Amino acid sequence: MKVSLRSLAIKCRVTSTSQDMQTADVVIIGAGIVGSSIAYHLTAEGCSNILLIERESSTGKGSTGKSMGGVRAQFSTPSSIQMSLYSIPFYASFEDSLGFPCDYRPQGYLFCATTEHHMAYLQANYAQQVKIGLKNVSLVAGHEIRSMFPQLRGDDIVGGSFCSTDGFVDPYSAMNGFMTWACDHGASLWKNTVATAIEKDDSGVVSVETTRGAVATRKVVNCAGAWAAGVAALVGIDLPVQPLRRMLVPSEPFDEFPHTAPMIVDMSNGFHFRPEARGFLLAWNDPEETPGFKTDFDPGFIEKILTRAADRVPCFANLPVNPKRAWAGLYEMTPDHHPILGEAPGVPGFFLANGFSGHGVMHAPATGKILSDLILTGKTDLINVSLLGLSRFAEGKLIHETALL
Repeated sequence: MKVSLRSLAIKCRVTSTSQDMQTADVVIIGAGIVGSSIAYHLTAEGCSNILLIERESSTGKGSTGKSMGGVRAQFSTPSSIQMSLYSIPFYASFEDSLGFPCDYRPQGYLFCATTEHHMAYLQANYAQQVKIGLKNVSLVAGHEIRSMFPQLRGDDIVGGSFCSTDGFVDPYSAMNGFMTWACDHGASLWKNTVATAIEKDDSGVVSVETTRGAVATRKVVNCAGAWAAGVAALVGIDLPVQPLRRMLVPSEPFDEFPHTAPMIVDMSNGFHFRPEARGFLLAWNDPEETPGFKTDFDPGFIEKILTRAADRVPCFANLPVNPKRAWAGLYEMTPDHHPILGEAPGVPGFFLANGFSGHGVMHAPATGKILSDLILTGKTDLINVSLLGLSRFAEGKLIHETALL
């Protein structure tokens, strides 16, 4: 992953810690890409008295820095598609708007269907994507895919879908761009700081207790990623978000497959890969994985993923891989694979931006816009956010996203 901003020192105004309680208009717990995007969108609207609390010594040590960096609009539900239709153009103009790079590369996503059932699913998704406003998606025939990429084993590929504006970003650079812009415009960042309690009164949130002191505020945003359930518990909320390990395997330099290729998804088993530097980045959702805070890479995963890689891309039988360069990160899963967005029921001033189920980086710009709108105006026009509220789980109104990688 190209990391163009690692050496950039983030200049943040840090609120002083006198004996008097500090104040902030908004406290954001978690300073990864989602929290950073919310901070950016708030400051861009003129709300500068924002404090971000990060428990680590530097930002991006959670899911953000471990992400594959894919961005796509080829989803199966309106909410996911709409969030992508905001986020991808945002990434395309990121450097012009913020003055920092995010390395957006519109090389596309190619879904390869291997059964008529898969193809019918892609056709239904395509119809919905076009209806909602996605202009660059198309259905492709099996022979077209075999012609585009003769290196693939394509005897069972019956067709697929492709979107040219899907692609990749550098999550770490995007996060740093959001954070630096926000801090340059008045936001503050406390690192090595843990939220230990959230105080309430009859009107809602009144303060956040931290290992660095108390902060008076009426608005708190939970952006704690895979650790979000613990933060929600501070206000008595049972948040249905669980961590799930995802492992990624980068290859060494390899030139037997074109580096202009899109993200290619084998729908027969979920294996997918994309170009990365002079090699390729391989991913697969192991169905045997169980929830938990497991962040160590399992060396046994190498054989599993290379077996699937070589089956779909025969030249990948020669793909050089150094297991020491592979890594594991955490998805933050909800039961329906959609995020939980909005103010928490029964706790005025406590906002949720959690459970992105692997889509946190690609939907960070939209999440920042939605939460900023809700915090500042109480409503948003970007999506029907009521569909993504926490109450949907108790009410049995889940909206399952099936296009999960």
